[in-house]
This record gives sequence, structure tokens and C-alpha cells, in this order.
Amino acid sequence: MQSLKQINQLQEDNMLPILGITGYSGSGKTTLLEKLLPQLRVLGLRAAVVKHSHHDAQTDRPGKDSRRMTEAGAAQVIMACGNRWALMTETPQEPAPFDYLARQFDPALADLVLVEGFKHEPLPKIMLHRKGIDKPLPEMDGHVLAVAADYTPNCACPLLDINDAAQIARFVADWYAGAVFAVQAV
Repeated sequence: MQSLKQINQLQEDNMLPILGITGYSGSGKTTLLEKLLPQLRVLGLRAAVVKHSHHDAQTDRPGKDSRRMTEAGAAQVIMACGNRWALMTETPQEPAPFDYLARQFDPALADLVLVEGFKHEPLPKIMLHRKGIDKPLPEMDGHVLAVAADYTPNCACPLLDINDAAQIARFVADWYAGAVFAVQAV
């Protein structure tokens, strides 16, 4: 886990504001991001996404040339075609630090980074919760900017409708404007 100072430095170095979307499994993080990304585009914002997975992420198939290069000892492999490319980096000893992952984005192609998961990182975040989840709303860790839910939870932070991606996009856009202003003022 990175310190808040490291995260703030990352945002200053990268010039891409970082916002977490966090919640329990089944709270709708991926579904919200799928709906939120086009809404942010409508508002003129291009978002990059870091997705945390507890499972082994496979972007390449055994036997394919790029996988063979990795298996032969390549430190990193870029697989490229006419309309996309992917950088694959093996980190068998330990997971890549969050700040390293977030630095991989190109500020010429994205305006902000949305992070799914990494709930223990000291990032500004929107906490998701649903009434159908058997676990109570987690305690606010000081980095929660808002709660998006399908009910009215008892909390002191702003409440967003988890089913209203346009409302959440406006909230993110307002937050983004403040984050960019804060970095420019430094």
C-alpha cells in the first residue's frame, strides 16, 4: 500500500487525477464503470482504468508468439496490431506497486484514471454499496468523497444514486475540475 504522500506525488508527476471506485464484491463496480465511462466522454473526459483482480490475469494465450517471448525470458512484451497494443509485464515475485501501474498511462490519451478495487490505497474514492449486500457500509477512511448506493445509507458524505451514471459522471467531472485546479495551483 502506498502512502498518501506517494499518491499525491504520483498525481503531481503524472498530471492525471486518480479516483477510486470501491466496494464489496457484487456491489456493481464494473457495471458502474461500464455506464460511467461513456457518460464521462459526453462531458469531455477521457478516463483510463486500472482494474485490480484477485485472479491470474491472462491477456495472452499459451503457444502464441508473444507468450513464447515471455516464456523465453523477455522482461516485457508489447503485442501490437493495427488498432491496439498491450504491454505485458511479468511480476512473479510480488504484485506491481499501485503507483507503478498508474504511471503507465499516457496523459496525452487520458484525462484521469479511474481505479476499480485497490480499496486500501489512500486514494480519493467513491464507495459503492447496495441494500442487497449482507455486509454493512464500511467505515469511511477519510478518502471517501461520496457513497453511491441504491438506498439512503447513514453517512456524512455526499450520497449518489448508484443507478444514475449521469449523476455520478457530473460528480466525477466536478471533482476532476477541482483536482486539476489544485495541481495547477502547486
